Amino acid sequence: MQSPSADGQGPNTAPIVLGLRQNWAQFSLLVLVNAFVGGMVGAERVVLPLLAEREFGIVSQAAILSFIVTFGLVKALANLIAGKFSDRIGRKRILVAGWLFGLPLPALILIAPNWHWVVLANMLLGINQGLCWSTTVIMKIDLVGPRRRGLALGLNEASGYGAVALAALVSGFAAARYGLRLAPFYMGETFAIAGLVLSVFLVRDTHEYAKHESTIHVSAAPDPARTTFEIFRVTSWKDRTLFSASQAGFVNNLNDGMAWGLLPLYFASHNLTLQKVAFLSALYPAVWSIAQLGTGSLSDVIGRKKLIAGGMIVQGLAIFIFAITTKFSVWATAASFLGLGTAMVYPTLLAVVSDVAHPSWRASAVGVYRLWRDAGYAAGALLAGFTADLFGVSWAIVSIAVLTVLSGVLVSLAMSETVHERAHRTPSNPAS
Repeated sequence: MQSPSADGQGPNTAPIVLGLRQNWAQFSLLVLVNAFVGGMVGAERVVLPLLAEREFGIVSQAAILSFIVTFGLVKALANLIAGKFSDRIGRKRILVAGWLFGLPLPALILIAPNWHWVVLANMLLGINQGLCWSTTVIMKIDLVGPRRRGLALGLNEASGYGAVALAALVSGFAAARYGLRLAPFYMGETFAIAGLVLSVFLVRDTHEYAKHESTIHVSAAPDPARTTFEIFRVTSWKDRTLFSASQAGFVNNLNDGMAWGLLPLYFASHNLTLQKVAFLSALYPAVWSIAQLGTGSLSDVIGRKKLIAGGMIVQGLAIFIFAITTKFSVWATAASFLGLGTAMVYPTLLAVVSDVAHPSWRASAVGVYRLWRDAGYAAGALLAGFTADLFGVSWAIVSIAVLTVLSGVLVSLAMSETVHERAHRTPSNPAS
């Protein structure tokens, strides 16, 4: 499969054609690559909080969740870099660089003599996730064009979080038998090597597809050159819709940071076996993954705003249920609804940013949105950790639930619908 040239023609004069069906082979490859990206996170999602408590003897919840703080901050910055430089040097180089940062991660966790090594390893994970996940998202957006964007992003996020769920489940069961370090090492190294090989030898850059879209689609009217700060300002607060998306993404990952770091410890403190902790920790991203196959496509039909506002409120109510009961079956139900609410939100927020941003600065806008979204990991870990230390784990969970519901209310008040308006909304004036 040859890379197209800047004028819309490939080296064999084959025209660039946007669409999921027309680019299914490269799109499917990127879905697989993103599954390996998600597997890197899933391999450690259950075991790291328990590793801190059981092998390193860390008591403070805030100290345990420090690995998520560093992960979130580094990943947020890596998202911004990926978005900006993929517009400058192309998507594939950023993707390959992300896998190179991921290669030493599993070994560092395996040999870590203290918790600081694990925190350092998770900084590498943040770079890997920020560079690789951002570029696979951007490349799929490039390939499919505007018509089936929600479906494309649903497929992307489903592959990534399906792998998170499966890897979390397998690593949890494996850790119960082989120990908390070997399972993430073997799984993580396999994912990193496979992702790197596919990215180097089979993935093709898609930057020219974005350039081509800017010349042919009504929503891609001529747009003046934008500086990095201008794109940051528009995506972060100047445009009400993009602001709504950025804050919702921030709060979504704020609650995911809590779920990642605090819930496994919370479940284990109620005497659940490691297998049951792994099941609950995997159920949430599993439902999230599967449901995105429908919610992304549904947002193309009924619009983005309803799904986002409703999804944030569903998440908040599900999180609240964790704090008011200790029954395994009720926790499993809450985990399922948390996954459903997240599925309503996750691909839809990316679609909103892609709807509003002009193709010439879309990758950078996605990077800014993902900067805010993944900074939520750090905020969630800090808030949950310190609240748990001061007032108890249940109060930490309740505080996150309240913030999540309020975010959904803000979306309902501030966000404009982008599916039906994008034909009339001029991206050269995104604050309109």
